[in-house]
Amino acid sequence: MHHILARITVKPEAASTVRGLLSDLMARSLQDAGCVSYEVYQQVDAPHVFQTVEAWASAADSDAHMATPHVGAAIAAAGPLLAAPPEIVAWNKLA
Repeated sequence: MHHILARITVKPEAASTVRGLLSDLMARSLQDAGCVSYEVYQQVDAPHVFQTVEAWASAADSDAHMATPHVGAAIAAAGPLLAAPPEIVAWNKLA
């Protein structure tokens, strides 16, 4: 199992728009080959900060997901709304 956590910080005025983009991305990503789970969270005390928690059957599945048209479209749409570059990190689950 391959786990990806992505922290996405956007301009505060863009939080509502990005929430919609990420909801759409989640729905499409759940249909990608090898997607075990894909969740999106919005920080309670900083609603312009989002976190994705993804589980993929393999690193290859995660890599293929990043090359899909829906990920490319989401990145293009969110790009001007970002306050900082996304932090995308792969993790190993300990237990």
